[in-house]
Amino acid sequence: MRSLTGLTIVPLLLALSVQPAGAQARPACSPDNAGLKLPAGFCALIVADKVGSPRHMVVAENGDLYVGLSGRDGGVLALRDTTGDGVADVQERLGPGQGGTGVAVRGEWLYFATDNTVIRYRRAPGVLRPSTPPETIVGGLPARPGHSAKSIAFGPDGKLYVNVGSPSNSCQVSDRSKESPGKDPCPELETRAGIWRFDPDKAGQAEPDGMRYATGLRNVVALVQRPGDGALYGVVHGRDQLFDNWGKLFNQVQSAELPAEILVRLDEGDDYGWPYCYYDQQQGKNILNPEYGGDGKTGGRCEQKKKPLMGFPGHWAPDGALFYTGTQFPATYRNGLFIAFHGSWNRAPEPQAGYKVVFVPFAAGQPSPNYATFADGFAGPNMSPSDALHRPVGMAQGPDGSLYVTDDRGGRIYRIMFRGAGR
Repeated sequence: MRSLTGLTIVPLLLALSVQPAGAQARPACSPDNAGLKLPAGFCALIVADKVGSPRHMVVAENGDLYVGLSGRDGGVLALRDTTGDGVADVQERLGPGQGGTGVAVRGEWLYFATDNTVIRYRRAPGVLRPSTPPETIVGGLPARPGHSAKSIAFGPDGKLYVNVGSPSNSCQVSDRSKESPGKDPCPELETRAGIWRFDPDKAGQAEPDGMRYATGLRNVVALVQRPGDGALYGVVHGRDQLFDNWGKLFNQVQSAELPAEILVRLDEGDDYGWPYCYYDQQQGKNILNPEYGGDGKTGGRCEQKKKPLMGFPGHWAPDGALFYTGTQFPATYRNGLFIAFHGSWNRAPEPQAGYKVVFVPFAAGQPSPNYATFADGFAGPNMSPSDALHRPVGMAQGPDGSLYVTDDRGGRIYRIMFRGAGR
């Protein structure tokens, strides 16, 4: 892996932000880049701080930000900068009194995904906070136990796609227990561990009204549409505890690096193999899980499952993804993929890792294996879930090409901009 400082930086004309009335040219950055480590020519500022637990977000055409907040006091946080200094001086909250993760804008509608519903608000031109009550598009989605965060995206067909994460680590008879076998077939796949498709304009739907679009996906918090062709991509959380539960087959170093967090393209009918399989980025193939008779080398039934586009080190926890289409950043970044890694817990005694944003170049529709760290320093001196100062989650691209990043640990929202050499 290499630093982005090694990439060729081409000076670009900087477009003016498309912002509400009263806004000025692109604002000044924080002297210390808000604590972030960025490639040469980039800088950052804090848009909002200590706002709760911000997860995914979207930027409206005029520069307003809509941020999904998790937790009991969650909902949607609406932000506006009226002075042009980059700081959101107007903050409004709306929501069902229930937190969530996914947020998206489609036409006049603002969509928000709680842990078990997808709702939408009608937006009025120029108005920051929708005043009408939300409409429930999908209700009663499965949440607890297990992975409850719902990410959402729109596909090339205009339909609504929703991640429904697995309730378990690997569908064991006794979840996360030593040498407990896997359920075969795994009943969890009927309602979870996949992507479901719904009509975005039909109220009152439930999961059976949708279609299971893709399966064998443990948890796709990072779900994104690729501009241009509209194809869906995801970055998937791999399973945990290979050494803890199967110490006869895996040592602690292997368990820290495996299995890969995988980047996938999502097409109708895809099956990526969870819980029967995981992807080993070191061997470059799908491997049969030990719960189903695997030994860390055998592919077995997993040879018939779809392979990912690429794999990242284990347990980095991918929570956000964004294809960059702006012109503010150097041309090197055009149409490439940013991924926000929330950070690991299951790598001990090896050092914990993640807690950063990486960049994956794309060429001819394929990702380059030579991904690089783009933004680091979120965690501060202690890289662990309980001690990290900040943990990146969601990303959005502003009208001027700025990159916004949320942090659900310290409640911060960053804006990253390109200034060029000698800024």
